[in-house]
This record gives sequence, C-alpha cells and structure tokens, in this order.
Amino acid sequence: MSARERLAAEAARRILIFDGAFGTQIQARSLEEADYAGSLGLDADQKGNNDILALTRPDVIADITRAYLQAGSDIVSTNTFSANRISQADYAAESQVGAINVASARIARSLADEFEQADGRPRFVAGAIGPTNKTLSLSPDVEDPGFREIDFDFLTEVYREQAAALVAGGADFILIETIFDTLNAKAGIMAVRRLERELGRDVPIMLSMTLTDLSGRNLSGHTVEAFWYAVRHANPATIGLNCSFGAEQLRPHVQLLSGIADTLLMAYPNAGLPNELGEYDEAPETTAALVRGWAENGRANILGGCCGSTPKHIAAIAAAVEGLAPRAIPARDTKMRLAGLEPFSIAA
Repeated sequence: MSARERLAAEAARRILIFDGAFGTQIQARSLEEADYAGSLGLDADQKGNNDILALTRPDVIADITRAYLQAGSDIVSTNTFSANRISQADYAAESQVGAINVASARIARSLADEFEQADGRPRFVAGAIGPTNKTLSLSPDVEDPGFREIDFDFLTEVYREQAAALVAGGADFILIETIFDTLNAKAGIMAVRRLERELGRDVPIMLSMTLTDLSGRNLSGHTVEAFWYAVRHANPATIGLNCSFGAEQLRPHVQLLSGIADTLLMAYPNAGLPNELGEYDEAPETTAALVRGWAENGRANILGGCCGSTPKHIAAIAAAVEGLAPRAIPARDTKMRLAGLEPFSIAA
C-alpha cells in the first residue's frame, strides 16, 4: 500500500494529528552560533539558520521530533522550511541544501518508524518546503511592477532539488506549506511532477495556504476558494491552511475550504496571535478547545499547530479530538471551476 493510500485509510478511521512548530522549540534551547555552524567551515554566521541543525546538532532536531511523536503526532514534518538554495543563500550555505534535506528527512523517518514499530500505528513523514523569500507574482520594486527577482523555471528547479533530497531521505509526502503566492505553489507542484517522472512513481503532495488578511486572501490576492481551484489539478493528498492567524480567526476559512475540497483537509493554526513582543501566549487548552470545535462540526481530517505551538499544544489537541469522527470528504462535482483572484464556476 502506498503512503497516499495508507494516509487515506487512517484518516477514514479517525482525526489524525500533525506536529507543531520547530522554531519555537529551537529558540527555547538558546543555542549559540557554534551550535549552528558546527564544523562545516562556512564563511557566514549561521546563528538563526534552524535548518542546518540537522547537520550540526541533529540531536536537537531529533529531540523535538520525538517530543511531537510522544505528544500524539501521526505525521511529523522535516525541519526544512528554509532548506532551499534561495533561502540558504542568506547564510552562504547553498552547498549544504542536499545534505540538510536528506539528514532532516532521515531523522524524521527513523523516529516515525521507531514509534510505528512500538505500537503498530502508522506514522508519516511530510517533507516540508517553505515559500522561500521570493515571490513570482509581485515585484519587489514599486517603480517597476513588471520586475521579478527570479522566474518560474528557476524556482521550479530550486524546489525540485529540495524535494528530491527529501524523498531520498525517506519523506512520504512533499508538504508545500505557508503558501503566500499561488504561483510559487504552482512551481512547487511542477517540481514534484518532474521528480515523479525521474523516479517513475507517485510522490504525493500536501498543500497548505497561508492568509495575509482576515478577508481570506493570500499575498498574491487569491481567496481560499480560488486557490483551491487553481491547485486542484495537482490531486494533493491534503489541502489546508496554516500559520496566518490563530484558530479563532482561521475558523471561517477552514469552514469554507472544508465544504469544497474533495481531499483530506489539514489545518494547523498558530497558537493564537502574537503579543507585542512577537511571542505567543495562547495556552494549549485554549487552542485545543478551538480546533475541537472544527472537528465537532466535521471540518477537519488532520489537525496540528504552527507558530508558537509546542508539544503540549499538540498533546492537548490530540486529547480534545480523540473519538470524534473525521470530516467526510465531499463528492467531486462535474462543474468547470476556474480561478483568477476570485473563483468562477461554469455549470455542467
């Protein structure tokens, strides 16, 4: 049975649990620059390069991953949100991209397999790919709206390089997350499709959009519904929302997406909204109660946490939704669904 089939089978039985934030947990360890730099001999200061810890402090990444599995996670992500050639250029660490992704995926794979062998419950590894710090849809120069720092083909190759390393390290899925630009996501989809042709097998995709305002649009201007119609052709194993806001603010957008998406819905909100210091104060019990409301109303298949969330948040969520029925996936309709910034439907 493929990873896609195994995930679907498990999600038909119960609400599954995703993991939480890595950044929050790494920051709590107060690591020094030497922890990040290790013995790699890179020219630039590495402090803050969380992804490279898979090479220099793999024990830290393993400890965090283990904590999320102990909290009840069925799916753990790799600590590779910025492990791509574009983002690693900030640290002069482009040469380490392949090694970072393989190492991080192996850490997650080893621990997921360890927990599955212990109790027989399937565990999955999602190879995390962030949006990079570039956008294909918008110009960074207000004086030249047609200017782009990168093009579609370049970003596609950047994503293909990362996805290939994640799969080589043992990832079950490629999670294209925190999607603020729909065109960036399309480059990610193209990258995985190319990788599939190279490998001669299915590489299932998970897609997760992030909203930049309460009206429900991402940075490139797409509504949640328009975004789904723009990426539906990718046949993702999951679709969902992450980051953006806390569960309370994200609720109506999760509700909308759950009614139209004919695949599993995975949602992992922030632990509330940040305070004036940029920190997250929402208690695990509060987050868990809010997402339990989603589950009680049949709106979610997979739940977890994003910025500010901890293993305690994930454990509280797992306890709150235990025994609740998973969301029923809507039947695919036969209407033509198109999308600009707004959705457009043509009746069959």
